[in-house]
Amino acid sequence: MMSRSNPAPYCNNVTDLQHSLSAELSQRLKDLLDQALLGFIRPNSTSQFAQHASELANFREAIAQRNSNDDIEFLRSFREFVPTTNYEPYSPFIAKFFATPCKESDVKSMFAPGLPYCLAISSTTSGKAPKKFPIYRPASHLLHHPLYLSLRDSEGSTLSPSSLSFGQALKMDLEDGQSSKLLPVCSVTVGFLRMQMDWDIEHDMDRLELWLPGKTGPYAISLVKNYRAFFILNALFALTDCRVTTIRFLFASVFVNFLQYIEDEWTLLIDCIAKGIIPDMENLEHVRESLEKHFTPNPIRAAELREIGPPGIEGWAVRVWPDLKKFIGITGGPAAASVPKVTHVLGPSVAMQSPCYGSSECYIAIPYFNGNPNTDFKVVPVDGVTEYLDVRSNEPSERVLSAWELETGGHYEPVLTTRNGLWRYRIGDVVVVKGFAPDDGLPVINYLHRRDGSLGLAYGTACTESQLTDAIVSASERWIGQIIDFTVVADDRDTPVTYGYLVEIGGDIGMEAKMATQQIFEDLMENNEYHMAFWQGRARKPTVRLVRKGTFTEYRRQKCEKTNVSMAQVKVPIVLSDPSFREWLLQKVITEL
Repeated sequence: MMSRSNPAPYCNNVTDLQHSLSAELSQRLKDLLDQALLGFIRPNSTSQFAQHASELANFREAIAQRNSNDDIEFLRSFREFVPTTNYEPYSPFIAKFFATPCKESDVKSMFAPGLPYCLAISSTTSGKAPKKFPIYRPASHLLHHPLYLSLRDSEGSTLSPSSLSFGQALKMDLEDGQSSKLLPVCSVTVGFLRMQMDWDIEHDMDRLELWLPGKTGPYAISLVKNYRAFFILNALFALTDCRVTTIRFLFASVFVNFLQYIEDEWTLLIDCIAKGIIPDMENLEHVRESLEKHFTPNPIRAAELREIGPPGIEGWAVRVWPDLKKFIGITGGPAAASVPKVTHVLGPSVAMQSPCYGSSECYIAIPYFNGNPNTDFKVVPVDGVTEYLDVRSNEPSERVLSAWELETGGHYEPVLTTRNGLWRYRIGDVVVVKGFAPDDGLPVINYLHRRDGSLGLAYGTACTESQLTDAIVSASERWIGQIIDFTVVADDRDTPVTYGYLVEIGGDIGMEAKMATQQIFEDLMENNEYHMAFWQGRARKPTVRLVRKGTFTEYRRQKCEKTNVSMAQVKVPIVLSDPSFREWLLQKVITEL
């Protein structure tokens, strides 16, 4: 989900990480992870999935034959007999939640004890249907753990646009035969926000007058489903509030999207602030009255903003919000290309950090503040226990490694056994181990790229997502101009097929932008497979085409409506494989470098 591509410069290069584990630290880590793993697999071993999935048949047999009350034997059975899994075995069990009618008795303890709070929908970047995962309510003392993106109270206001909208609500008939319960199908961030605030979907409209202290906008905005209206309303209330100290977006690229709306609608926004008007936009009928009550004319603030002007100058954000101290957002992976724009707008005085590292399946790691909190993550066993596959290993069957078996500098794919009932689930990311935390031995990692994220071109060369990203970010800074977003498609207009970059820039194009293609080519040639394919005539130089302004904002809006993924969570894939979106994007091309 996040990548190594360099975010904003971070001055703390001092690190206290251990290069390897002492015998004592290794034992402490083993005890910690064994206890956490037992805490997940003991209760989940009685679930419908664990009792019936064929993948766990050998594990069931082993614990039936051994003393299952013995923790050491139970863990040994898990490590010997549970294979790695993907989404496929869970799918038929998840489908039962979508049955009509859906009865509590049919889905109770499906993956973990009790009933889930919601079904999380993955923010898919491929053309495939989004995956769905039941999310069960964690123990109340864990609900506000920083891993679950809970923001500490701070002085001033926080700009953190949160959508509470959900794609569908599944009706479940309860065992009493009289009542029913609604299960929202939503992004995992929406699910946790609702759990943290105890906001059930049945009473959404009863909370319309609510405005939480310390938030830039009232609750009603979070129920807006229209993409453009959601961002414009968040901008309207945030610009009015001069006390913002923290900005938080899940992805830095969505913050750039937000800035684009401010830029495009600047005159409208300032007029509305001066007159205290909620602008006319579609699908606001259910919240307009509540928003109007909260929004009063503020001609003095409008005059201040008019003088500052729209986003463009370096440090614009600090001029609009003089108390701004911190930006929280993912600056790697698909968001890496947006970082130069974000750092330009924030200016040098605003600290940047990532919220966490994880996926819809599991929250995995928190920022490591004794390193670079943009890229360094400490893997914590709160939402699941992480094991690893060595991606460089030549062993025919991939052996699952525990955290105490890792090596600094090694490249691994995380394998997750989770609180929500996944067993040794592969997420397809590749991470590199930076070292081990000195207090408990937990590994500190950087995200690199997707394991399957390369564009499988006809000649079989595989530049990784991070190589493709680093190449365009570097070329843009030097030759093209300020990049807003990009994706890579297979360019089959000539043979052999090659990497086709589709890029949106903000501002003017560089005088010598045509040099970018050569630089990208030289950077990609450092990949041995690509290098060899090129000299054998099985590969050609990459291509770079620019798309018109607003293309990727429109992509996100369409993706949001098509998949019901949360508005704050839609990401543009580094490598685009969805054929319909590929064709749509190619129609937006305005020039080729």
